[in-house]
Amino acid sequence: MSSYFAKFDNIMSDYFNFGLPTVHVTDVIEMIIIAIFIYYILAWIKDTRAGMLLKGIIVIIAFFIVASIFQMNTILWLGEKLISAGLIALIVVFQPELRNALEKLGRSSLLNRMLPFAFGRNSSFRFSDVTLNDIVKACFEMGAVKTGALIVIEQNAQLIDYERTGIPLDAILTRQLLINIFEKNTPLHDGAIIVRGNRIVSATCYLPLTDSTYLSKDLGTRHRAAVGASEASDALIIVVSEETGKVSVAKEGRLIRDVSREGLSDILRHLQDPENKFKDSEKLLARMGRRIRNEK
Repeated sequence: MSSYFAKFDNIMSDYFNFGLPTVHVTDVIEMIIIAIFIYYILAWIKDTRAGMLLKGIIVIIAFFIVASIFQMNTILWLGEKLISAGLIALIVVFQPELRNALEKLGRSSLLNRMLPFAFGRNSSFRFSDVTLNDIVKACFEMGAVKTGALIVIEQNAQLIDYERTGIPLDAILTRQLLINIFEKNTPLHDGAIIVRGNRIVSATCYLPLTDSTYLSKDLGTRHRAAVGASEASDALIIVVSEETGKVSVAKEGRLIRDVSREGLSDILRHLQDPENKFKDSEKLLARMGRRIRNEK
């Protein structure tokens, strides 16, 4: 009987006492990093044209799997020769999307806190209260008479490329100057102005249009340019609609429409002093109970 139980124990140990890998803390951290990386890759694919590309790649892979099953050697040989050229072609085709993804990574607040240095201008105080009040007053005075405006407020990344597309001004920002620039039928009213600190450095600047399909169809070129510039830089863009007179704000590829006077003041105050207690514009407006229409 004892031999029977001994044999039973040996069988159970053969089936159930298999070796389990030892899990260390570094393994858990590594799995979390990989999961976060895969999540951001999938989010990037979802928000760009890469989603359609992924479907096409899956179809091509399925085609080559079928060719491998049926031993179509000529097709497999051509596939091997085209792999390297295909990878280079993908990088060329999706260069704008890859560039935007890397720029967003470089602008992330977590990365900026981790790095002991910063590329670009990072000032804890960007413009004066006088400039802040003049921007707010000018925006809502222009909105009252339905004068369109596009104001780009520079942050850490300098907008030299956009600045070169316009006419240099290098003038102190005032309410009267803003209203005069965007007055209809004046030489400088078309395009955007770039604000750096307390000065308007350039006017009639061209901004890139967004490719986003999430924006409402009733928005015009001015709003699409604001979102496009916010996708390509860390700037804050203020838009005054020529059709409705409402003020909107674009930041990090998102558009907040119909911002109130108090809301715009608080957003600019946060931009003026990033170390204050309000961490982002959406929380500011939500705190005041304002309705935010986030288009993306």
